[in-house]
Parts: sequence; C-alpha cells; structure tokens
Amino acid sequence: MRIAMLSVHTCPLATLGGKDTGGMNVYVRDLSRELGRRGIGVDVFTRSQDEHQPHVKHDLGNGNRVVHIPAGPERPLAKTDIYRHLPEFVGGVREFAALEDLHYDVIHSHYWLSGVVAHELRKFWSAPFVHMAHTLGIMKNRIAQRPEERESDLRLEMEEELVHWADRIVAATEAEKAQLQMLLQADTRKVEIIPPGVDLPTFHPIPMAEAKAHIGVPATDTMLLFVGRIEPLKGVETLFRAMKLLRDRGAMPPHLCLSIIGGDPSHDVALDNAEMERLKALRYELGIGDVVAFLGKRDQDSLNDYYASAQAVIMPSHYESFGMVALEAMACGTPVIASEVGGLAFLVKDEETGFHVPDRDPEALCDRLQRIITDPALRQKLGSQAAAYAKAYAWPLIAERIVKVYEAVSNRQGDMETR
Repeated sequence: MRIAMLSVHTCPLATLGGKDTGGMNVYVRDLSRELGRRGIGVDVFTRSQDEHQPHVKHDLGNGNRVVHIPAGPERPLAKTDIYRHLPEFVGGVREFAALEDLHYDVIHSHYWLSGVVAHELRKFWSAPFVHMAHTLGIMKNRIAQRPEERESDLRLEMEEELVHWADRIVAATEAEKAQLQMLLQADTRKVEIIPPGVDLPTFHPIPMAEAKAHIGVPATDTMLLFVGRIEPLKGVETLFRAMKLLRDRGAMPPHLCLSIIGGDPSHDVALDNAEMERLKALRYELGIGDVVAFLGKRDQDSLNDYYASAQAVIMPSHYESFGMVALEAMACGTPVIASEVGGLAFLVKDEETGFHVPDRDPEALCDRLQRIITDPALRQKLGSQAAAYAKAYAWPLIAERIVKVYEAVSNRQGDMETR
C-alpha cells in the first residue's frame, strides 16, 4: 500500500511553535513514520517555502519522504494566497508521481487546503481520499473576538464542501464528529473517530531534577509551562491574568517562572507577530514581567525535558480540536490544566490527569495553579495517572486504526471499479 499524504500549507519537518506549525505537523510526521515501520510507503507533499532546501527529503525513515512542491513564491504565504496556487501544486504532485511512475492507493489530506488538492487529485488518480480537518473554521469564528481572528468565507465554503467530497473523515473526538454533523451536515457514516497518537519513545517520564539539569533550570525553581503557537486563540492572556492573581494573593513561590515555548520573541512585528508584541507588553502591565520568559521555538527532541521540568502544563485555549501538547505532557508524567473546550474537555481528565477550568476564567485558573504548586503529592499523583493514561494513545495503536480506514476505502474503491 502506498499513501499520498497532503500537508499543503505547512511542512511536517518544520520547527514547532511558529505561526503555522503545531500539532498537525507532529501528527503528519509521526503517523508517516509509524506507517513506514509497518511497511506502508508514504510521500508527504507540502508546498515549498524555501528554494534553498532540497525538494525531496528522506527524513521520515523506512524510505518515506517529504516532497516540497514549488507552487507560487517559495516563501511563507497567507492561506488565501496559497489557495490561488493550488492548481500549480496539483500539477506539481501529478508530475512528480508520473516521473517516478507511482501509484497511490489512498490520498490522506490534512486541513482544508490539502482537502481541496485531494479532491482534484482523485479525479486523475481514481484513488479514494481520507480527510482530517484538524480545526474547523466555523468553530474558530464562533469564539473569535476581533475581526482579524475570523477565518475567511473561502475556508468556510471549502470545509462545507469537503465533508461531502471525502470518502472518509477522521475526527479526533466525539465532539468534533458532532460539530461536523450539526454545523456542516456531514454524513456520520463516513466519520471515524480516531484520536491522534503520541510518540512514547520520545515523550516519557524522567525525574524532574534530571530534566531541569538538561535545560539549565535550578532544581529549586518552580516552572509552569505553556507550549503552542502565539495567537489569540491560545488564551495566553488568561494565563497571564491568572499569574497576576497568584501574585496578588501572595501565593507565588520564590523562584517561580512561567516559560512560554512558541513563536519567536525577536521576530519583526511587521511580519504578523502582533500577538507576541501585545503579550510581551502585557506581562509588564500586569506586573509579572519578572516571572514570564518567552523562550521562542524549541525542537521537539528537547520538549520532553521541558515537560518533565514543569509543575504543570497550562492550556488556556479558547478552542482546540484535540490538544497534542496536552497528550505529550501527560505522556511525560506532567499534569495538564486546560480550558474545558473542544478536544481538551475529552482528553484531559479532571482531577485525574490534571484539571479543567472554564474558558476565559483567570480566577479559576489561578485556583488550580495554586493547588498544583503548593501540593507536591497531588502533582505526583496526577502526573503518574497522566503517564499511565497516555499509553492508550501510543502511535502503533492509533496507526493500526488509521490503516483499517485506508483498507476500507481501498476495498470499496476496488469494488466500484470491478462493477
């Protein structure tokens, strides 16, 4: 079996924490690697954003590749601009496959731009396609508070079409399946609920003192951690306001640090980093500038040490379709304090692997921070339970379920062709 994996707007090998890099990159990369271990060939097609990097990279193991297709200027573009270059991208993928005389059994698309490409490629290849949205524009618009946070009408229109075009849709949670049905009128018979996996050889418990030593944090310091893209949707402002309350209550221990991994603190504000600049100013306005550190992007190989060093990982998001960071943190034995929204409400088990807090509620978040900071035994208990819980999401188990979806759509396509 050979799979054409589509991740048009972002490369699965990109450094995490940038504007368009996050859980989806990890998902595509780790799924492709696990499929390779099972003897399944995968080519991941993504739009080239750097003319100086090789167009084919063999970084996924077992012969699986990332193929960078030139489509428009080879630099980062807004998603609406990428859309205009999709015909060129489709042509590039077809040319690559033809030159290597490749046949793909299934197309697996990620995010709406890739879904549009999959729909076009199916016309030429007669291969079924499986789609995963990762996030839905209609859900993001429901919680947007400023015009610039809203998703385009183009995205909303394409996502509504994709639920009808795709042969199968993979939803991360029951909540996402319900959203697809109620908001986009998806046929639920086509929807399979399969959560993302976690790479347990990479993310696993290690002693906190050892982890702190690896990243240069004094053993006596208390670290709280946020990992994710720096954008309003992630709710970092709520976390900052909770930290202010912690200080106002006199509950902030000495040598406490809130570490923010994601974005680039030195990035030019003109290059769409307004939220980073706003948050950097806000920390001083709230009087917590001395305890908040923006660390920028970090390679995923170093994240295990950061997760294991933290008293808790905080996810104050206003919306998450799943929450890969929460799963990685729990696999490392670190409790997660998360907004009770979207996939986080299902993934994080309240009072078992961490805590739920209401969205946009700094006081409730402060209460949970105070509990986890002041009760080492509670932190240890929640962390141990989190690590045990995360084992059910090991990539070999998740990939097996994905392969069954591939086999089902391939068999159905074969039956249709023999009639």
